[in-house]
Amino acid sequence: MASGKKTFVFNEVSTHNKTKDCWLIIEGKVYDVTPFMEDHPGGDEVLLAATGKDATSDFEDVGHSDDARGMMDKYYIGEIDRSTVPLKRVFVGKERNYNPDDTSAVIIKILHFLVPLLILALAFAVRSYTKDNSSSSA
Repeated sequence: MASGKKTFVFNEVSTHNKTKDCWLIIEGKVYDVTPFMEDHPGGDEVLLAATGKDATSDFEDVGHSDDARGMMDKYYIGEIDRSTVPLKRVFVGKERNYNPDDTSAVIIKILHFLVPLLILALAFAVRSYTKDNSSSSA
């Protein structure tokens, strides 16, 4: 790796997010993996999914071999200015507010459970009653 490599800002790196132009950020280094897109064992979709963010955790989670790590040197093009990399995106789910219209859906779910139980209980009661009547008349 040459010591005079360029330092990139995140916004510049994130624009390289296509099959014919793909850059990744891994451990603070920028890699132009465009020539490797067709040869990547996981397919180009895996690499494209890692663009536009710090892909270090994606890379580490897969458990790449020493050979794969050694290949990275030939794709290295520079460093990332870490101050320009946004914090990790955190998914924030949609907050559910109480909706009185949902009450009917809950009641229907409860009834789907209770009605068969009531029918079963009624069947046992009828059977028990008819069995008692037939044994007392004998």
